[in-house]
Amino acid sequence: MERKFHDHDILAVWIDGIEIAGHHVLAAVGLDEEGKKHLLGLVAGSSENAQVVKDLLGSLVARGIDAAKRRLFVIDGAKALRSAIREVYGQAALVQRCRTHKVRNVLERLPDARLAAQVKAVMHAAYKLDAKDGIAKLKQQATWLKREHSDAAASLLEGLEESFTVNALGLSPALVRCLATTNIIESPNRRVREVTGKVSRWRDADMVLRWSAAGFLEAEKSFRRIQGYRELWILKTALRGARAEPMRKAA
Repeated sequence: MERKFHDHDILAVWIDGIEIAGHHVLAAVGLDEEGKKHLLGLVAGSSENAQVVKDLLGSLVARGIDAAKRRLFVIDGAKALRSAIREVYGQAALVQRCRTHKVRNVLERLPDARLAAQVKAVMHAAYKLDAKDGIAKLKQQATWLKREHSDAAASLLEGLEESFTVNALGLSPALVRCLATTNIIESPNRRVREVTGKVSRWRDADMVLRWSAAGFLEAEKSFRRIQGYRELWILKTALRGARAEPMRKAA
């Protein structure tokens, strides 16, 4: 949490949580213009806790991830997290909602396995289209679902535009794969669980946070450049020229 990033051009930030021994830890990983990933920070608490999220984002601002430049934030559907990003970063933040979380949230509300498989296929197909056509396709799907599965339709429509942010930015397929989900940060979570799994007795949340930090630092040793890192100039150009207002309106 003392690392400085003023000399790094962080283009994207993934934020996601992990639960260890009944305690939540929220982590942020950044992507620089060379395609290298950096562990930006950790806080104890959940992405659903507004104050916890603000503490993490405030720390990022103080250490060089400020609102002077537009950045892409890749997050799950936590409302407190989305609200805090808007409050702290304003128009400097473009948000991509994790598609893995979105698909899972919708399918959990569909009891019929065959229907769930059909909806999953439609969602994945829509994500391959440009933003306008993809959004239109999923709105049509939601209209159809609403007849018998209104909760699934509502889940599909919630934050829909922000699940197409990477499409709207015109990114390459390789960059879309990396930036459309929180998988990049969820992968180190496995190493964190391995490290924290060595502990047989937990005293408090601070102990969980320290051990989680140790796990993330171990995972960081294996960080590699993302696929398509040579195409990051596309993301950088899009961010520097992107108009943030439509994205804020969609939120």
